Amino acid sequence: MHEPWGALGALSNSDLGLIAPHAGITDDMVLDGLHRPARSLRLSVTDRCNLRCQYCMPEEHYTWLPRPDILRVDELDRLARIFTDIGVDRVRLTGGEPLLRPDLPDLVERLAHNPRIRDLALTTNGVLLSGLAARLRAAGLHRITVSLDTLRPERFRALTRFDQHAAVLRGIDAAAATTFASLKLDTVVIRGINDDELIDLLEFAKSRRAEIRFIEYMDVGGATRWSMDAVVTRQEMLQRVGAHYGSISPLEEKTSAPADRFRLLDGTTFGIISSTTEPFCRSCDRSRLTADGIWLLCLYATQGTDLRGPLRRGASDEELRALLESVWQARIDRGAELRLQSDRLTPFIPVGALQIDPHLEMHTRGG
Repeated sequence: MHEPWGALGALSNSDLGLIAPHAGITDDMVLDGLHRPARSLRLSVTDRCNLRCQYCMPEEHYTWLPRPDILRVDELDRLARIFTDIGVDRVRLTGGEPLLRPDLPDLVERLAHNPRIRDLALTTNGVLLSGLAARLRAAGLHRITVSLDTLRPERFRALTRFDQHAAVLRGIDAAAATTFASLKLDTVVIRGINDDELIDLLEFAKSRRAEIRFIEYMDVGGATRWSMDAVVTRQEMLQRVGAHYGSISPLEEKTSAPADRFRLLDGTTFGIISSTTEPFCRSCDRSRLTADGIWLLCLYATQGTDLRGPLRRGASDEELRALLESVWQARIDRGAELRLQSDRLTPFIPVGALQIDPHLEMHTRGG
């Protein structure tokens, strides 16, 4: 099934006139209805997580994907290969918490052998990373991003409901000691919770030769406690960082990456992902595949396209590629932009809906 809700509304002629050209488009790429290529795939390998972060999994009980529906390593590898047929050259492994999957290094090794995947990355909460960083790098993982929302152990427990702060720091140190092409730290900034740590977190990232990215609190599926009052905007973050460090220079980059990057006077770089107040839908080349094979064209999507069904019914590579092409060519999703235009008085997805359909959850679709 393809999402009739995915676009969250039709585009007017004036909207179509505002479509920004996408850098790096070639004639063999499959383009969507807004002239965006399918370049980046978020590949979720599990919906399970070993933390309960306030901005993602704040509830007490969750509905999980049935175990038999979870794609095997060979199925994930095959689908990733077919995605590269339509232009995908960047794959990011996500969850849930991807390091909970025992066969993850095997998947990384298979994907790393695909010459059309130029960038193979992973996002993790870091709890299990210290014991796996070297193995993942040896398997062929290029880059790694670790979530780090606070440097205070007691605050970490309040945010996640687990005493694993020391384990996360050990994981970051292990990643920093490994030869990954880059190490990034992601911080979801929430007013009154951790917005007083921007400078401390930036300094910590510098000490680990990592680049930090501050993320505006988003009202996506799972963020049932979200409110606009809790959002610290990009502009406010820049003001706070600038008040401490002085002049901040934006980096001019032609990229579809979600973060806008900035440089301090000492050369330190950091990023801000401002999906809530300054969305970047018109350059978005990302899609997401859940661990059970549902293909989502937008982070704000409420339904997706089932790839597991045809895959397990014996569809050929050519048939699967044709399905991917037809769905992508019909894509006009710009969910964050249209959400910005709404009243935003309540969270995007109510708790009751999340309990009925786990595919609506952020931990199922991958961030």
